[in-house]
Amino acid sequence: MAKAPVLTPQAEDFPRWYQDLINKAELADNGPVRGTMIIRPYGYGLWERMQQEMDARIKTAGAQNAYFPLFIPQSYLTKEAEHVEGFAPELAVVTHGGGKELEEPVVVRPTSETIINASFSKWVQSYRDLPLLINQWANVVRWEMRPRVFLRTTEFLWQEGHTAHATYEDARDYAAYIHKEVYEDFMVDVLGIDVLLGRKTPRERFAGAVNTLTLEGMMGDGKALQMGTSHELGQNFAKAFNTQYLSKDGRQELVWQTSWGSSTRMVGGLIMSHGDDSGLRVPPRLAPVQAVVLAIKDDEAVLAKVREIGDRLSAAGVRVQVDDRTDTPFGRRAVDWELKGVPVRIEVGPRDLENGTAMLARRIPGGKEPVALDALAGLLPAVLEEDQALLLRQSRERRESRTSDVATVEQAVEAAAAGGWARIPWADLGEEGEARLAEHSVTVRCLVAEDGSVPDSDDAPGNVAVVARAY
Repeated sequence: MAKAPVLTPQAEDFPRWYQDLINKAELADNGPVRGTMIIRPYGYGLWERMQQEMDARIKTAGAQNAYFPLFIPQSYLTKEAEHVEGFAPELAVVTHGGGKELEEPVVVRPTSETIINASFSKWVQSYRDLPLLINQWANVVRWEMRPRVFLRTTEFLWQEGHTAHATYEDARDYAAYIHKEVYEDFMVDVLGIDVLLGRKTPRERFAGAVNTLTLEGMMGDGKALQMGTSHELGQNFAKAFNTQYLSKDGRQELVWQTSWGSSTRMVGGLIMSHGDDSGLRVPPRLAPVQAVVLAIKDDEAVLAKVREIGDRLSAAGVRVQVDDRTDTPFGRRAVDWELKGVPVRIEVGPRDLENGTAMLARRIPGGKEPVALDALAGLLPAVLEEDQALLLRQSRERRESRTSDVATVEQAVEAAAAGGWARIPWADLGEEGEARLAEHSVTVRCLVAEDGSVPDSDDAPGNVAVVARAY
């Protein structure tokens, strides 16, 4: 009788595979309140590495970290009509506190444009105070009707950037800089995901923004996942909160603003972009553990050697963990590390010691080969970079091979139903065609220019709509 697979095969049931992997790789559990999640240590380790890499890029962009309250007066949200209308169905509102009814209900933070702008209106007085570039790492709450761990949860973790500028051009350019130099750089170079950069249509734009820039990743089942967004807010919130500055020529002017964010949704994107039927495959540049050294048997010489290898690899700059838990069967430990997607396993037993070798198992391309013990520290950095490049190449090849050019709404729906993306001229599709797509649960993920760049406007000549089913 064939042994049952550890995970439901992707081809059989992709959503079940996803949930199996989250459970078996010990990434997260469902929380006690519907739609919430408990992020387990290994899953949180992935998020921490994402934070570290993103935070460094955000600071290079000139933004400073701050923190704003979780509770927002309800009156703040009503100041920007489009914003409150866009978020109204998702709001969690507190009406009682300390055993009494509150004089004014407070909203649990769904996003912080309003409360941060209330502060900006006090902090900005002169052109010398601009640009004001703020980021915060926080949790937010959006009451989710169809929860899914990491992808759509009632509470999730994220970073949100908020900036104020003296001119429209400065704000526009900064939003584009974050889009490309922070988000794309991180997602391509660290996550190994070949994201598509584009411009959201008015229908899909962030509530209260005049332009939304997006990064869309194709998942293993051909659906799209919005990995991050950068918004030009124009002067909408500046008008609502009277955020003005005294210009160089002595006039009171409204500031121009941006906001931008990415979240724990990226963990879901990592799983669905790179995972296979054996578990996760974590990009080496992201991996909290790049290599695990396993002792096959409870043997003093073996245990001493795996610890020595661990020290040598750590000294060589590899993030390494030694697994000397020989009271747990080796096969079970090897499967657990495979599920977790650690890029490299180095397996050492008595016979390996006799031969002066270790067995090198590479999770990303697969396969095993013996390697001289003395060569490991010199070999591993190059191996890890090869495997990082392979994941990005596979991500790009999947997106390119599963994206088709179409001429009609019907063809676009057919392409999405077959597990791919479609490209259709925006002049042919338009808002009417976009509404017809939505009837089939297909959306315009973004607009791109004919050459694949980000368009300057919604109606720029040659705009192409990229459409897909999405998470």
